Amino acid sequence: MLSFDGSNGSRYCDGVRRRDFLKIGALGFGGLTLADVLRAEAASGVGKSQKAIINIHLSGGPTHMDMFDLKPEAPKEYRGEFMPIATNVPGMDICEHMPRLATMADKFAVIRSLVGSNAGHTSFQTHTGFNTRSLAAIGGRPSIGAVIGKIRGSIDGAPPFVSYNGGGGGYLGATYQPFSPNGRGAALANLRLERSLSSARLTDRSALLGQLDRIRRDVDVHGQMVAMDSFTKTAIDVVTSGRVADAIDLKKEDPRTVARYGKGGSTVLTARRLIQAGVRVVTMNAFGGWDTHSNNFKTLRDRNLPQVDQAMSALLEDLEHHGMLDDVTVVMWGEFGRTPRVNARAGRDHWPRLSMGFIAGGGIRGGTVIGSSTRNGETAKDNPVHFQDVHATMYHNMGVDLRTQQFIDPAGRPQYILEHLDPIKELV
Repeated sequence: MLSFDGSNGSRYCDGVRRRDFLKIGALGFGGLTLADVLRAEAASGVGKSQKAIINIHLSGGPTHMDMFDLKPEAPKEYRGEFMPIATNVPGMDICEHMPRLATMADKFAVIRSLVGSNAGHTSFQTHTGFNTRSLAAIGGRPSIGAVIGKIRGSIDGAPPFVSYNGGGGGYLGATYQPFSPNGRGAALANLRLERSLSSARLTDRSALLGQLDRIRRDVDVHGQMVAMDSFTKTAIDVVTSGRVADAIDLKKEDPRTVARYGKGGSTVLTARRLIQAGVRVVTMNAFGGWDTHSNNFKTLRDRNLPQVDQAMSALLEDLEHHGMLDDVTVVMWGEFGRTPRVNARAGRDHWPRLSMGFIAGGGIRGGTVIGSSTRNGETAKDNPVHFQDVHATMYHNMGVDLRTQQFIDPAGRPQYILEHLDPIKELV
């Protein structure tokens, strides 16, 4: 049995410890195995498209006014301590503590009018576009990685969906859960063959398990075995090839490249390597905690913003260098923004009325600013963009037609993937 603990032990202001705990292995009937994860393939067939998504969640709620929507003309208690700097796109300013990204603003777009936050400390909305209560009675909304896994399936045996911060199959079922490789040592060990176990022996064991599964399926009057029918050969291919394990293992990467991503960029670099190994969607938390009720400016200046600047600029450079930038959509956002007014502890509190978004690659129009906010950054002034509009843009970049694609939920009802069906028009 493999156990991957996807938590760094940190707590948010609500006192809840965020742990994503996934067990993969011999969990018995109804359990989730690596082969189950790899079963995610649509009945319509599997394509070889290398289109992919890297979905980065800034956990805790990133401050929109101190990253991509600074207000130097606002009163001091609103504008804070940072100043904007010009980018290589005229009229597009970002925070002074992201100078590397300022030199490549033509490669990304920023959203200054993101609305519709659920106001809770969760990545559910950046995974799905929905409130956690939506369709909760039948399993909840599936994450974008689960949806892409079901529609597009796997590429050459790689799991279609890898997550470092949860997200699940929702009403699509456990088959479309992500592979979660947070427990680096355990993950690497279990993605490689035991020294005493040859590929032939593994195949023999797989054949025996397949026979037992067929026996169990014959007596399964409720059809649960159909849901557990796994891509056993594909799982074997993953283990014997070692491609996914190699992607996770940054010792396989040039040390100079690892250094370019910086201290906080290892997961971002791993995401790029996983996409190259055939994964379609990678999601993660990154760059520290963003629940900055106190010491907002010190935290952002000393840690978060330099890490964002170094890792994200390296990622965009690498995607372009490898010819992947037009195929890989990169999104960076959080659960909500933070209060325009600075509090007495030099912090900013929760502000679900307005958030920020960053999107690059996937063929979008870079150098674009979407929407604007009011003078002090309280609300969207024009062109409000909903979380689902960002999801619709990601699906558009993946070639998914939201107007025709539907799934049948466990209650037998057809469900569209989203309620907002159109991508952000300024980007596509």
